[in-house]
Amino acid sequence: MKSVFFLITAIFFFACRNTNEEETQVVIVPDTIEIRKIEPPKPKPVTIAPDYDTTQWVELILLDSSIILDLKYATNDNFVKEQLYDCGRCFLRHEAARQIVKANKKLMDKGYRFKMLDCYRPLPIQQWLWDKFQNASYVTPPSKGSMHNRGLAVDLTIVDKDGKELDMGTPFDFFGREAHHTYTDLSDTIIDNRLLLKNMMEAVGFRPIRTEWWHYSYSKKMYALSDMEWKCIE
Repeated sequence: MKSVFFLITAIFFFACRNTNEEETQVVIVPDTIEIRKIEPPKPKPVTIAPDYDTTQWVELILLDSSIILDLKYATNDNFVKEQLYDCGRCFLRHEAARQIVKANKKLMDKGYRFKMLDCYRPLPIQQWLWDKFQNASYVTPPSKGSMHNRGLAVDLTIVDKDGKELDMGTPFDFFGREAHHTYTDLSDTIIDNRLLLKNMMEAVGFRPIRTEWWHYSYSKKMYALSDMEWKCIE
């Protein structure tokens, strides 16, 4: 009996010592001593309500997290050298977003994926850009409004499996003829890279503009100009 008593005491002491790691329960039944782990209750999932109108907008990375975001107007790395967005979030209209995801999946089959440089752009930001650079060949006047302001345009490029951008011949927001689709004094590699981007985007209903290899607008739907501005999530 003494040996059984000491055994029970030792087991009880051991169980108490491990209460910080996991909760246990000592159960004594005739001729048997068991230690059973008490499973903690599972936490209930937390649902966070979207902070935007989901009937009008979709946040692209919620559809496809493999797409890289490098929104230049949320940084100083842009042609006006000023941060225009408080933070970088990529919103689009539903139809445009779904087609971007579709094209990205095809790219991933080839070992590539998209990097987004700009997406929906609030109309007040368009005014700010126009005030800085009043050249309609590169910045649409706010009175007319850009397809960016409608949530139907994207600025983007392609990266390889390691996240390295393909050579497109010029940086984003390069305002010169070297960035034009009609400019052909480029290496075969650059021409092929631009053509890959163009083919992928046109296949899902996006059209280029003459002066910018990075800009594409969704052509199968139209929305009004918008001044919706997003919040920054910490």
